[in-house]
Amino acid sequence: MALKVELKPHERIIVGSCVITNTEQRAKLLIEGEKIPILREKDILTPATADTPAKLIYLAVQLMYLSPDPRAHHPTYFSLVRDVVSATPSAWPIIEAINNHILSGDLYRALKEAKGLIEHETGLLQHVRRTDAAREA
Repeated sequence: MALKVELKPHERIIVGSCVITNTEQRAKLLIEGEKIPILREKDILTPATADTPAKLIYLAVQLMYLSPDPRAHHPTYFSLVRDVVSATPSAWPIIEAINNHILSGDLYRALKEAKGLIEHETGLLQHVRRTDAAREA
């Protein structure tokens, strides 16, 4: 089954191991193939933008998804997961879902679950900031 993608001007997309950058006009692409990793620019994290523990986990899963050898990134991923779970036990259900997708080979779904981990982390950080602000008032 083919994937239809519409790119905004200058938007980038990763298809396999290639980065494709659109020109000045919108473009529609029809991508055919099986098991080809595809990531839109909005879903791509770089080492510079992975500035929280959950984003680092997302980056590790992203590297697995894009890699011809996903297992090469397992040690980094599992090390990060151990740190996050020990610091934030409430993240365990999300991490467990990510792990299950990784172990079943569905790295795209693992990546989507990792986005949920970033949302969970953001919610926790916002709660801490509100609590700190209330204490200062």
